[in-house]
Amino acid sequence: MATLSAAQLREHQRDEYNAFLAQCPGHQLLATLSDKWVTLVLAALADGPLRYSDLSRTIPGASQKMLTQTLRKLERDGLLTRTVTPSVPVRVDYEITALGRTLLPIQQAIKNWAETHIEQVHRARAAYDRGDAG
Repeated sequence: MATLSAAQLREHQRDEYNAFLAQCPGHQLLATLSDKWVTLVLAALADGPLRYSDLSRTIPGASQKMLTQTLRKLERDGLLTRTVTPSVPVRVDYEITALGRTLLPIQQAIKNWAETHIEQVHRARAAYDRGDAG
């Protein structure tokens, strides 16, 4: 590896974690965190662990495939844990980790904002579609 000046090293480090760049890990994480299913799963688990069936009832719009993919993604990123209890039938519980809990206030604020402002957004969309936006 070539020797870098302090300024070159700072520039390299700045570019390495620049979420505006597609190759940045932060960019990839933002893509995960901005997924609506991620927000809904975290909101559903905010009050404590839930079984898969409870999650699917709480988030009825999520298909089994989408819910499973979202749970695996969140587990892989360290935002939730999956605990299997051997029983008949097998019990699987999902719970937010300490890292995931640090994200809850942000995710809940986004969810609350969406619920609070949806009527204004609908009006803005209707105005735009009519050509009234400007």
